[in-house]
Amino acid sequence: MFIHIGGEKVIRAVELIAIFDMNMEQASKISKEFVDQASTAKKVETIGEEEPKSIVVTDDWVYYSPISSATLKKRANQLLTGDTVALNL
Repeated sequence: MFIHIGGEKVIRAVELIAIFDMNMEQASKISKEFVDQASTAKKVETIGEEEPKSIVVTDDWVYYSPISSATLKKRANQLLTGDTVALNL
């Protein structure tokens, strides 16, 4: 299964490690160091041109996503539980 994390970027659900709100990066010294190390290793990608709202961590990359962490977590949860969202058209 795949999770759309913004723009044209889709990741494999099995590679997903964590989804954080952007405020987490500034609030935690450890998370800031983690992102800095990933950046030094050239393993950080900013998706789209909009201001990032969340940080998505996978096995190999750290992504700055324009989609809120709440929305991304709902998408991941739907994959894990098999729930689907009913559309009222």
